[in-house]
Amino acid sequence: MCPRCEGMGKVSDLDLRELYDENLSIKDGAITVPGYNKGGWNVRLYGGLEFFPGDKPIKDFTDKQLHDFLHMEPVKVKVEGINMTFEGLIPRIQKSMLNKDREAMQTHVREFVDRAVTFKACPECEGTRLAAGARNAKIEGVSIADACAMQITDLAQWVRGLDYPSMKPLLDGLTATLDSFVRIGLGYLSLDRPTSTLSGGESQRAKMIRHLGSPLTDVTYVFDEPTIGLHPHDIRQMNELLLELRDKGNTVLVVEHKPETIAIADHVVDLGPGAGTDGGTICFEGTVDELRGSDTNTGRHLDDQIALKESFRKPTGQLEIRGATSHNLDNVDVDIPLGVLTVITGVAGSGKSSLVHGSLPDNQDIVSIDQSAIRGSRRSNPATYTGLLDSIRKTFAKVNGEKPALFSPNSEGACPTCKGAGVIYTDLGMMEGVTSTCDDCEGKRFQPAVLEFEVDGKNISEVFSMSVSDALEYFADGDARTPAAVKILERLSDVGLGYVKVGQPLTTLSGGERQRLKLATRMGEKGGVYILDEPTTGLHLADVERLLGMLDRLVDSGKSVIVVEHHQAVMAHADWIIDLGPGAGHDGGRIVFEGTPADLVAEKSTLTGQHLAEYVGA
Repeated sequence: MCPRCEGMGKVSDLDLRELYDENLSIKDGAITVPGYNKGGWNVRLYGGLEFFPGDKPIKDFTDKQLHDFLHMEPVKVKVEGINMTFEGLIPRIQKSMLNKDREAMQTHVREFVDRAVTFKACPECEGTRLAAGARNAKIEGVSIADACAMQITDLAQWVRGLDYPSMKPLLDGLTATLDSFVRIGLGYLSLDRPTSTLSGGESQRAKMIRHLGSPLTDVTYVFDEPTIGLHPHDIRQMNELLLELRDKGNTVLVVEHKPETIAIADHVVDLGPGAGTDGGTICFEGTVDELRGSDTNTGRHLDDQIALKESFRKPTGQLEIRGATSHNLDNVDVDIPLGVLTVITGVAGSGKSSLVHGSLPDNQDIVSIDQSAIRGSRRSNPATYTGLLDSIRKTFAKVNGEKPALFSPNSEGACPTCKGAGVIYTDLGMMEGVTSTCDDCEGKRFQPAVLEFEVDGKNISEVFSMSVSDALEYFADGDARTPAAVKILERLSDVGLGYVKVGQPLTTLSGGERQRLKLATRMGEKGGVYILDEPTTGLHLADVERLLGMLDRLVDSGKSVIVVEHHQAVMAHADWIIDLGPGAGHDGGRIVFEGTPADLVAEKSTLTGQHLAEYVGA
């Protein structure tokens, strides 16, 4: 491990101007770092010590006082009778924030870090995270850092070329693991790729690697949507691997929406009939052919095919990309048409996301919705994440003549016992914690007095328990009529989240549900160009058509919509397709087709064209 960066591969520089306002004193709440709120324990800690004056502006500190304030080593102190540990502001920030993965930070902390911190590759290890001894040890001129930086397909080839009889078992095992990466469609990655940069589908497939070469039998494997992020060509490879696991004598359970994977099943269990409170029952059990003949939602849509468009919208302009070289892009020049629905596709790892997220010019008119997961605490829910709670509070406050803060579970109206969480969390140390419903509020999250205020016969807790569909109807008319809330709820319904409860904790949502929640939220932002990265993730067959309707409404309203997608239904519905490939990694990164879906099907010159032609029956 590199001693300079402690194995992080990067070092950081703090912008001190973002840490505090030098014109104010500490006791005035001058420390503006997240978590250092006026009146909180951190401000009392920094403002109640003899190391520096709490009533003097920071700019008037002596050199020693400023040094103690910023850099002092940890020391035990007593503040207001409480034993605490004091250390300088900079090491405190470094320990609590900068030594953590940025993606794991809470939103407000991440915003502060983006504003105040500059990260750069460690000058000692050059970002490899390795100590000098590890970097200098080489096999045939290749260090471990060089090997980890190779594309996995190239690394597998290099390992095969090594001739060390004494290490043959080790080399054979390494080769088998690398070949598993290639077989599962991840051969374009490198081993030093940070896991935080992997898409949901890539992460899912990486988890499968350890099982593919396992000699175990009579094991039950459960895969949750393993086809996420996969091109139809890659789905066939995934299906072969699932069947191989089964044929070894294992039981393979797959939670999946893609008809290509459902088709290979020996037995299908269909849940429904709807979602949320309308679901949760077994609607069907049997073979795939029997499912097709059933009257379930899945059975009716299993063989759905979106027909190719007969007419296409005319572009109103173009978005130019010139000389794109991000990641594996090979000096790409392309004009993305505006005013239409454009789909950018290609096999996994061909460079689609690099093209739209790493190569487009900075433009405030562009709303880019990538695959990064949204993060939220146990207190976060769809109402707080989308901003819906603000409209709900204002409506209840206006009708009842009270303050809006009274109708927030995170503010004045919260149950004092559970602090508005509705549950009590008990930490059992080394064992898993226990969650129990709050006895005082019975899980309703609010003080009893708050629940006496109603709008159209519903109190605020009952509104939190509504599904999005029910809330949409509730806020459309009567005293509860709230146009701002209706707009947000309509977007949530459009992305297939009508069954989710308004106050449901984000921690209970699946990855696909969180992705669509982010999509619905970002669709409310003002912009002329919307970029969506795989919006069909987690969608049932019946919901894809609803999503296409939403995309059409966006384009018809004058917006330009660019979708990175593998789903053939979205490709068939596009006005223009840009196909990248022909392969993944350094075998991709080139434009292999530009044109209408009809032209792509007619030519069948790419893998995408061949699979789309098969989908539409051409």
